[in-house]
Amino acid sequence: MKTTLATLTLCLVVLMATGFPFERKGGPSSGGAAKEKRVQYAAWDDVNVIAHGLLQLGQGLKEHVEKTKVQMRDISAKLKVFNRTLTEMGKESQRLQVEGETLKRRAQGLEDREGQLLNVTAELREKAEEMQHERRTMSERMSRLEEKVDRMLQGDGGLPDSTAGARNSSDTRNIQMMLEAQNRRIDELMERISLQQEKLDKQNVRIRTLQSQLQQRQRPPTRSSSTDVSTQSGVTEQRDSPSEMASDCHELFLRGETSSGVYTIQPFNTEPFQVFCEMAADGGWTVIQRRQDGSVDFDQLWQAYEKGFGNLSGEFWLGLEKIHSIAKDGGYILNIKLFDWRDELASVRLPFQLGGEETKYSLQIKETGTFSTLESSLGTDATSSLPFSTRDQDNDQKNDTNCAKHLSGGWWFSNCGRSNLNGRYFQSPPPMQRHQRKQGIFWKTWRGRYYPLKSSMMMIAPAVIENKS
Repeated sequence: MKTTLATLTLCLVVLMATGFPFERKGGPSSGGAAKEKRVQYAAWDDVNVIAHGLLQLGQGLKEHVEKTKVQMRDISAKLKVFNRTLTEMGKESQRLQVEGETLKRRAQGLEDREGQLLNVTAELREKAEEMQHERRTMSERMSRLEEKVDRMLQGDGGLPDSTAGARNSSDTRNIQMMLEAQNRRIDELMERISLQQEKLDKQNVRIRTLQSQLQQRQRPPTRSSSTDVSTQSGVTEQRDSPSEMASDCHELFLRGETSSGVYTIQPFNTEPFQVFCEMAADGGWTVIQRRQDGSVDFDQLWQAYEKGFGNLSGEFWLGLEKIHSIAKDGGYILNIKLFDWRDELASVRLPFQLGGEETKYSLQIKETGTFSTLESSLGTDATSSLPFSTRDQDNDQKNDTNCAKHLSGGWWFSNCGRSNLNGRYFQSPPPMQRHQRKQGIFWKTWRGRYYPLKSSMMMIAPAVIENKS
């Protein structure tokens, strides 16, 4: 651009110089003739062309300068933003480093406490074994003394009957007192071992949580190369890290949560979702179904029962997929609470396992003995795995009838007649027609098939909660 400008300027100067007239003198051979004057002029069109080119060149240079200024301002602004971003990243890195050190110290402290608890537990177990050995020894001594008493009563000792009876009574009292003392000591030790084990469980959960947090903190922060709108506006989306989420309500209870309400959990290898947690004295229960006022229609199709529906703060069905994600590995208890219209309560607890979609979410109740009358409405049918049924997917055990369509709602139906907690909700008093009443919420072995219940709630929790209750 500079070379072109210089060339055009030089041409303009030359043409301007040739545009003025000048004289040409003759030589000596003219013989004194008059001077011949010749005047030469540059073409005016050439001058105009060059001038017009210079004007266009100047305009182009002006626009180029303005554009360069704008680009320089943009570059300066981007450099300022980049500097601020680097500063913020430095501060964030320092903060994460401090938090990481704090978490490491806490984790180390918990590991030390865990080691101490393990040592105490080992000592308690050794003491318990010693007590059991002493108990066996006392039992053997008791057997020998009983034999001795028998011989004395038969007259082998050669003592009078009154003397033998007094000694026998005294020995028996002493032995009973010793056995009672030993039993008390053993019971105390077993109680202490149970408390220590519970503390160990809580410490293990906390240690796993801290380790997950450490791993999350130690990951380098990732930033996009291009600046998005949410970052420029200063809006940052806050989400709980998956490693910080509990897998069920009982784990939340072990972390210190004691209030019932809606929480977010994340079972292994699933996306987070919300549940209602019923926090009780024995632990945290994940509620999977609630009926209380008829505000939600439970006569839904298969897809709705698979995904879940309703309001977690009112009536709802959590969803077969979510229930399976929590209890798919087994080791869970199904707790069912039933209320009649006199507000009397019946409760059923059954160890269970729920299959996946390929099994039609089959419910299997583990038989631990003979089912009680109350438990038999579901437990007897589900010991051999009972698939879930809706009116658009008939999986019940009755060949000539679709139980979900004949009754109402979706349930683990066997032959339509024992239980259905997802039936139609009837206000009190119930309808007079018998065929309508059997479409309601019923539990046959409690109030009968034709008694529509007032409310029900189904909850699940790890089986360990049963051992501590």
